[in-house]
Amino acid sequence: MEYGNFPPQMLPPGSPSDRVISSPPGTIFVLGPEGGYAVPPRRYTLLFGRDREDVHVPVGVDDPTVSRRHGLFTRTGADGDWWLINTGNLPIELPDGVLMLTGHKRIIASGYTPLVINSSKQRSHLVEVRVVDEDRRYPRSTSSAETVDPETVHELSPQERLVLTALARRYLEGHDAFPLPLAWEDTARLVNASPYATKSWTHKSVANAVEDVRERLHRRGVRGLRRDEVGEPVGSTLSVNLIRELLKTATLSAQDLELLADQE
Repeated sequence: MEYGNFPPQMLPPGSPSDRVISSPPGTIFVLGPEGGYAVPPRRYTLLFGRDREDVHVPVGVDDPTVSRRHGLFTRTGADGDWWLINTGNLPIELPDGVLMLTGHKRIIASGYTPLVINSSKQRSHLVEVRVVDEDRRYPRSTSSAETVDPETVHELSPQERLVLTALARRYLEGHDAFPLPLAWEDTARLVNASPYATKSWTHKSVANAVEDVRERLHRRGVRGLRRDEVGEPVGSTLSVNLIRELLKTATLSAQDLELLADQE
């Protein structure tokens, strides 16, 4: 496809699915609440931020904590990559929880990437990004299909599920805005109180069981589950990352709380 058939263009609010299908591979689509912008793979700098008159994609226009030019996407040519650079004061949060601070830059991979600017006024601003891949694939509508359960990616033994449910109890209950894993001693107490426990657990044995699961998932390619991947001090980071992975993949759910006899 000739790029001249798909010039840089403004996008109305909503999904650009028809334009994605007709665009060349490497085209970037950036959408905010007021609309967006699309650019084919060429040398270009696409701006987003609060100043509606000075950016391609307005975002947070009524929120003074969002910078006038909060970030940009840039590409050096048809054969390069699209880079995201944070030029604003607030961090830009990526789907994996990584925070891009002022001056940080990162390649935006093909596919869909939601970016979030979390305001100090307890507000969040979403910027949706899609870089078209070689197949120009776009999710087909399933509006008339029956709802199916999420696929459980990671297999757990019954005792591993019991231990991890206890460890993640605060996450599964949903009472805390910023939950943390239980301490090993508290985890062992909950597990031992369950009618499904098949042996007596100690703080060391529950820690070992959790480590076994972390290592198994690491071998499957899950990142952030080993000390050399997160840096010091580690604290509870490894357990937090493990729990988040199990929740995101629907390996653990609130229904697993039924395994615990003590949910005080």
